[in-house]
Amino acid sequence: MTEAAHTQETREAQNTPKIIVVNGPNLGRLGVREPEIYGSATLEDLADACTRWGEELGIQVEVRQSDDEAEVIRWMHQAVDEKTPIVLNPAAFTHYSYGLADAAAQVTDEHIPLIEVHISNPASREAFRKHSVISPIATATIAGMGFYGYKLALESIVHLLEK
Repeated sequence: MTEAAHTQETREAQNTPKIIVVNGPNLGRLGVREPEIYGSATLEDLADACTRWGEELGIQVEVRQSDDEAEVIRWMHQAVDEKTPIVLNPAAFTHYSYGLADAAAQVTDEHIPLIEVHISNPASREAFRKHSVISPIATATIAGMGFYGYKLALESIVHLLEK
């Protein structure tokens, strides 16, 4: 590749919208944990699918996962600072993390899209899963669609960015 072509490619990559896909606790155990609920696909499979969907949509997608609440909150702060939309599967943090809710509110207060995603439908599961401290803050929520929900969330953000 010539230097000019590399420079052009770098410029195009810098102008390509970026979306961060953030996954909370225990999602690193996809494929092992409760496959009857979450399926047999792994986090790596999810990351590959999100990257492929991003390429189809003309966006960069970065998939992250952490069991550490503080790290997930830092990623919300980073998204605000960098004006980066987020697809967020808060997992267990959905139900009780007011710290994450406050950080997510900073994202949406800046009019940066934040789509909450759940692989399963929390409303159809145990009683404690029916309440989300993130849903009232999120731009939208997609639940019960498996990995396909992430594709819908990425498409939704692209739609919102085109408005």
